[in-house]
Amino acid sequence: MRVGVIGAGAAGYFAGIHAALKGAEVIILEKTSKTLSKVKISGGGRCNVTHAAYENSNLVKNYPRGEKFLKKVFRHFSVQDTINWFESRGVYLKVEADGRMFPVTDSSQSIIDALQQQALKSHVQMLMNQGVEKIEALDGKFKVTTKDKTFIFDRLIISTGGFPKAEGFGFIKNMGHTIVPPIPSLFTFNTPQEPLRELMGISVPDAFVRLEGSKLAYAGPVLITHWGLSGPAVLKLSAFGAKWLFEKNYQTNVHIRWNKNWTEEQLVRDLHIFKNQHPKKKIVSNPLFSLPARLWAYFCEKSEITEELLWQNLPKKQFHKLVQNLFCYIVSVKGKTTFKEEFVTAGGVDLSEVNPETMESKLHKGLFFAGEVLDIDGITGGFNFQAAWSTGYLAGINAIL
Repeated sequence: MRVGVIGAGAAGYFAGIHAALKGAEVIILEKTSKTLSKVKISGGGRCNVTHAAYENSNLVKNYPRGEKFLKKVFRHFSVQDTINWFESRGVYLKVEADGRMFPVTDSSQSIIDALQQQALKSHVQMLMNQGVEKIEALDGKFKVTTKDKTFIFDRLIISTGGFPKAEGFGFIKNMGHTIVPPIPSLFTFNTPQEPLRELMGISVPDAFVRLEGSKLAYAGPVLITHWGLSGPAVLKLSAFGAKWLFEKNYQTNVHIRWNKNWTEEQLVRDLHIFKNQHPKKKIVSNPLFSLPARLWAYFCEKSEITEELLWQNLPKKQFHKLVQNLFCYIVSVKGKTTFKEEFVTAGGVDLSEVNPETMESKLHKGLFFAGEVLDIDGITGGFNFQAAWSTGYLAGINAIL
């Protein structure tokens, strides 16, 4: 049985390895001169392999697109299966405070070495600089044409990753598959007119961020950057709000409550209590609510509170402005920036045309998909890699049945 794999990323490698372990002759076609390039740079070069969400019901909640589909996929290859697979090859993983899992070596090279060694051991053939131009289904086999070669395969696994534009999926669309138009996911917010950017580097641990005019809102750390807003709460919002934000051309208002647990009444009450207990204290130089001093001073400035003003002399107007800035600070978003090198797209092969139990195409027997080429994407934290391992495993083992 000759199995072709298109794309030498995480999903392609995993699919190829598992098909080879089942006895298939496997050839991976990679369009560039490098393999596993996303694995190399992920997690700042440490490789965020997966996430410590051991229950599949919790795991699937981290995928803005593909949740129902992945419920069936993860039954066959779970987070624990990922951990076991790498540990059985000498790569031990550790869990960080936020649930992300990395190799104990803190080096993505450990993951790359494990995959490459297993591929070599399983006699997986790797052909570089073989960008696919055309795929044809012929008499139960697949003819794959690259720039200078033609291949015939009994089974074919497509694991090219996502493409920023629909044209990238052309050779898949030509086979009759529906492509959900790709749009960006996982990005930070640009706020070009926002003076808050002068506080770049400051973060708060548990803010609540909401997109004006929608029900989209998430809590978590928020980081102020030189271009705008980042941090887990913003990235999660960008992923789950990817289509909504795309339709708005990335122009909207974001409302920030700087502590997710506040109610407006409680915030007013706490400020009054402090004011009554410390009437002679200067407002600006005594930050409250564990907010960074520079951020507190900024809110005071925005509330027209001068540096010398004491709590006992604070006018009602300025008091209410301070409450507004703390409880519902409004930022105007104009544009986005890709999060680090972690380019992720929403969109890809329509999931209704793929069997989640096997990853086989419902249109062509013997054709399989794995990884981000599908209309699946996860938030940051190892979820996209987990989807790659799981879909790659399923495509690999089922390709030779």
